[in-house]
Amino acid sequence: MTFDVWWLSYLVLGGFVGFFAGLLGVGGGGMMVPVLTSLFVAQGMPKDNVVHVALGTSMAAIVLTSLSSLRAHHSHGAVRWDVVRYIAPGVIVGTFLATFIASRLPTKPLAIFFACFMAYVSLQMLANIKPKPSRELPGPVGMSAVGAGIGGVSALVAIGGGSLSVPFMTWCNVKVHHAIGTSAAIGLPIALAGTAGYLINGFGHTDVPPYSIGYIYLPALVLVSLVSTVVAPFGARLAHQLPVATLKKIFAGVLMVLCAKMLHAIFF
Repeated sequence: MTFDVWWLSYLVLGGFVGFFAGLLGVGGGGMMVPVLTSLFVAQGMPKDNVVHVALGTSMAAIVLTSLSSLRAHHSHGAVRWDVVRYIAPGVIVGTFLATFIASRLPTKPLAIFFACFMAYVSLQMLANIKPKPSRELPGPVGMSAVGAGIGGVSALVAIGGGSLSVPFMTWCNVKVHHAIGTSAAIGLPIALAGTAGYLINGFGHTDVPPYSIGYIYLPALVLVSLVSTVVAPFGARLAHQLPVATLKKIFAGVLMVLCAKMLHAIFF
């Protein structure tokens, strides 16, 4: 394997992904997928599966990012392990099965779904919409059902689930810092199940880039993970010191721009 100048962009991407993963409790897929898709198209990779490769690579990269973020939040006592225990089975099943759906969708509809979901996430951040804590967490069956829904959507857009799990836990009277830390823990089973699914579904495809295993492009995976794992703990430490609300709005604006760039790269 020879060095490619494009790989430098993966190092930069890893820095941004790790920072926001630690700071906001997100897996970083919302940023990785549009950037990787645009980079892959610019490098001349076939468009037929370019979004699938971006999704699979992003999900695999989230494994180490989530693990690093999880350890940092756990050290601050911000993880509700009772929530993780009940929601994880549904998360794993929902995420794994949804990769089979994503793998059978054509590139353009998949890209449109991703962009629409990220537009929803961005608007939610810009408007600072927070559900009122008006109920308690459901029982084990209810938690598994919620987990399956969170995992399913997360697999289709390669996120760690924070944009769904944090509002849900806040709605259920979980303190916001605990919700962010717990979402980092939930992101790990999502990433593991999603990685396995995209790995399996990508086998046998000949129109994936060299150095790929299934839908996972190894150079991007290694370089993004390398940097994001180092940076994520710094983001987690700064979560209690920086104006997170302001940074969320900046992050939301960046997401919308990246998604627009991704759609332009695919459709034009």
